[in-house]
This record gives sequence, structure tokens and C-alpha cells, in this order.
Amino acid sequence: MNNSVSNTARLLGAALRALLVLTLVTGVLYPLAVTGVAQALFSGKANGSEIEADGEVVGSSLIGQSYDLPLKKGQETPEPDLKWFQGRPRNGLGTNSVNTRYKLILSGATNRSGDNAELIRWVKDAKAAVVKDNSVTGYTVRASEVPADAVTSSGSGLDPDISPQYAEIQVHRVAERNGLSATRVEKLVKDHTEGRTLGFIGEPRVNVLELNIALRELVAGS
Repeated sequence: MNNSVSNTARLLGAALRALLVLTLVTGVLYPLAVTGVAQALFSGKANGSEIEADGEVVGSSLIGQSYDLPLKKGQETPEPDLKWFQGRPRNGLGTNSVNTRYKLILSGATNRSGDNAELIRWVKDAKAAVVKDNSVTGYTVRASEVPADAVTSSGSGLDPDISPQYAEIQVHRVAERNGLSATRVEKLVKDHTEGRTLGFIGEPRVNVLELNIALRELVAGS
């Protein structure tokens, strides 16, 4: 009987010591080591790839933002503020989703097939809006010029980037709304166009938040 109690106590003691050691190693030392390495070598990415403007964090380079006008009385869906470059459509999860305005509660795609009637209507409506919003005096956007990313959301619905083609379509409208020359705004787009990762991964892209921050600085300096 005494041996049985003694063995049980010894096993419980060993288990408790193992629990404490593993808790210390995996719950304290390992997280601290990983955090230290991340902060030392990749501090920007480890902290959320934050973007600052005027000394304040205004967003992340990994998450898209909306650029809309304030809601009017009785209005449920805000209108885009056309003095800014606009990102991809934000209804990646459908019109009944909680994530229709780049909210971070969840993310995902429409999960609709290419011949889905509702998806086709969304794309047609989005294309018509792109043509209408970006056709200004002396410059008309043709439907055939509208790229796919201008009328479809990304798989996550949170894509922060647009294609150079979509950015270029917006140049004349942004220039007119801000009293700038199209040449200056076009140069801004080219300066903020990133090539393929490592030269062959992905597609060229433009980060909309970074582009709009540069646009604001250009307007302020004009």
C-alpha cells in the first residue's frame, strides 16, 4: 500500500515538473524567442505591415480600404469619393455578408460559379460604373478597356492592390477632381507600380493606400 502511494506521488511529481518545464519552454521562452527574431529581422511585417502618414498609422499595406463619401440622410450604401483612386469591388462575400466594406470580421470569396446570374449582374453593373465614373472631358473609357480586377473582388475580399491597368483608367478622373495634370498623376501611378515578386511570381500591382497617400502629398504641394 505504501509503495503504491509512493509510486503515485512520484509519478504525479514527475508529471508536474514536466508540465512546468514544457509550459516555460513552449509558453514563455519559445514565443519570446520567435517574437525577438521577428522584431529584429522583420519588424515591419511582424507589426502588421503598417503604413504611416503625417506620423500616424493610417492602415496596413496588406488590407484594402474604402474611399467613400459620408452617407447622406436615408442612404444605406455610400458613394465612392472620386477624388481618390478606388480599389477592387468590396462585395467579395456577397451583399448579405458582414464584410461588404473591407470589415475584418471575416473574409472570403463569393463562391459563385462563372455563369451565376447574380455574379454576372454584379460584374456588368461594376463595369458600367467604372466606365461612367472614369470617363471625363477629353477622355472616355471603353468597356473593353476595363480589367477584371476593376469588376471583381479578390478571393479574400480584402485585396489592397489593383492592376496598373485599373490605376491608369482612373488617372484622368483623379487628375480632374484634384486640379492636377494627367501627366503628373500618371507618373505617380508609375512610381508606385510594383513588379512581379522575384521577377516571376504574381502580377504587377499598385497598392491603393500608398498611392492615395502620395496623391494627397502631391495635392498639398501643388
